[in-house]
Amino acid sequence: MTDNFVKVALKSDVSKDTIKAVEIAGKHIAICQSGENYYAISDICSHAKVALHNGQIVGEEIECPKHGARFDLKTGKAMCLPAVQPIATYPLEVRGDEIWIAVAE
Repeated sequence: MTDNFVKVALKSDVSKDTIKAVEIAGKHIAICQSGENYYAISDICSHAKVALHNGQIVGEEIECPKHGARFDLKTGKAMCLPAVQPIATYPLEVRGDEIWIAVAE
């Protein structure tokens, strides 16, 4: 299994502490910027199964809009209840002004 990088956005599409939702190969992915860093994570909360792109960035975490569960943007680890299961993370590269994400074939 190999990863194929796909261009998903421009840096200007994802400003600081914002979340952009994209779909690649049937996977719902949230692109986030926290500080100077960009992250690609599953857009679905592992607890409530709702879209995380409607939540907010808090430091290096994303907070679910439904019950307040938080996930680490780097690792996907659930950081507080009610979530206990992690969410997926995806390799992301910034190439000039473009954001590329790798998804498994």
